[in-house]
Order: sequence, then structure tokens, then C-alpha cells
Amino acid sequence: MLRLFYAIVLGIVGAGIVHIVVLLLIPRYSEQDAWTLISEAGPAYAMAPLKGSAAGEAVLSDADPMFDVAVCRFDLSDGTVQISGEGRVPFWSLSVFDRRGSNIYSLNDRSATDGRLDIVIATPAQMLELRKAPPEQYAEAVIIEADTEEGIAVLRSFVPDATWGPIVARHLAEVACESANDVPDAG
Repeated sequence: MLRLFYAIVLGIVGAGIVHIVVLLLIPRYSEQDAWTLISEAGPAYAMAPLKGSAAGEAVLSDADPMFDVAVCRFDLSDGTVQISGEGRVPFWSLSVFDRRGSNIYSLNDRSATDGRLDIVIATPAQMLELRKAPPEQYAEAVIIEADTEEGIAVLRSFVPDATWGPIVARHLAEVACESANDVPDAG
């Protein structure tokens, strides 16, 4: 009976120690979410390449080495966001995530119009305004409705061999991620 009592007390003390250690580690790990790490890669509304950056190494620790990745943070409370780029690469895909990391939308060059990267991200309220009077610069864009204020666009481009490296890097660097406040009026 004494051994059973000893085992129960030891289990309770051990569980208490583990509980305290977990509580003390929460602040350290809660500040290392994808949003925080990506915000270190570059400013909002700018495509920041993750390859070779400290933030990129933390976020992409197990990413496919045949893809180069760039990210753009945005805030839809500033207006709609347009992500566009010219040029051809073997394959690209773009995913839009909310701040918590939930995937909102994905598309790739095979599902985009003529393989062109041109998307607009808008809240439901902004989408209503776009339907009333769509701006001319959004005419060919894929328009995505996102029920979130802040988000991350992740652009991945395939690098089949080393000769494509500079082409893909240039493509990622030339992609524009602009708030509606930055886009000139078509009128």
C-alpha cells in the first residue's frame, strides 16, 4: 500500500514539474509562429525571397529544395491587394494564408489565365465594391475573396536545374505585391 501511495505522489509531482516547464516555455515558442518569422524576412507588401534568409531557414526547414519561395504579408484593412508578375518559369504556385496559417486559396500557372500571375485578394465587403465598379488594372486578374484582414501570400517556383536558378530568382524578385493604395487609378 505504501508503494502505491509513493507512486501516486511521485506521478503528481512529476506531472507538476512537466506542467511548470511547459508554461515557462510557452512565451518562447508562441513568438516563433510563421507570421512572426515571415515578418522578419521583409516589410509588408513586398515579395521577400526566403531562400538564404534566417527567417526562410526557420520557416522552410523541410521544404522541397527544387523550389524557390517568396512571401508577401498584407493587410486588407488597407485595401485590396494585387499580386502580379511577368515572365515564364517552369512552374509556379501561389497560396494565400490567413494570419493563423489556414490556407484560404491556392492556384498555379496551369489554372491561371494564360499562365500569368495576376491575382487580387479582397475582403467580402471589398468584393462587393469591386463588382460595382471593377478597376481596369483588375480586368485580367483572378479575384479571391478572403474572409480575413491580415494574410500571407506564398509564391513557390520550380527550379528544375541550376540553369533555371537565376531566371526563377529574377521572376520572384520582379513579382509585385501592392495594396490598392499603391496602385494608380485607371481613370
